[in-house]
Amino acid sequence: MDEERFIHSIGVMETAEKLADVYGCDKYKARLAGLIHDCGKLKNDRELLKMAFEFGIIHDDVKDVNIALLHGPLGAEIAKYEFGIEDLEILNAVKYHTTGKENMNLLEKIIYIADYIEPNRDFPSVEILRELAFLDLDKAVLMAMNNTIKYVVDNGWILDIKTVQARNFLLKRI
Repeated sequence: MDEERFIHSIGVMETAEKLADVYGCDKYKARLAGLIHDCGKLKNDRELLKMAFEFGIIHDDVKDVNIALLHGPLGAEIAKYEFGIEDLEILNAVKYHTTGKENMNLLEKIIYIADYIEPNRDFPSVEILRELAFLDLDKAVLMAMNNTIKYVVDNGWILDIKTVQARNFLLKRI
């Protein structure tokens, strides 16, 4: 892991702990999931694909195009088999931290938004999202997903269906 990824991971860990405190989530789980959330983000795409194959991660059309999205599911497998983490909540928070999914639990939402707003992130609406995340977690996750979907569409990339499903699920609940 390079220095930039390490600093980001610490930022996600600390942000996740603060959010866990506000929303009554297990702070240990939030810290651990935040710290390891990018453990599947390997420097080399070839290595990432090789490990994804070895772990039997199923590829769909989106993952075949956007290799970066594999690092969530791969990270969950690495956490399980190399770090010995068996807690399904932590593993799923790592697995879905880039795409989200329908009916995310509290820890999954915290890691998703902590990755998006940790102190080293810098984009136009990040301050609004940082404030919103501590006031209304669902609205913050929805806003982050809206931003992500717009960014992916603006760049002509293929959307991961799990992000669309997660966004629509939240939209119906808010």
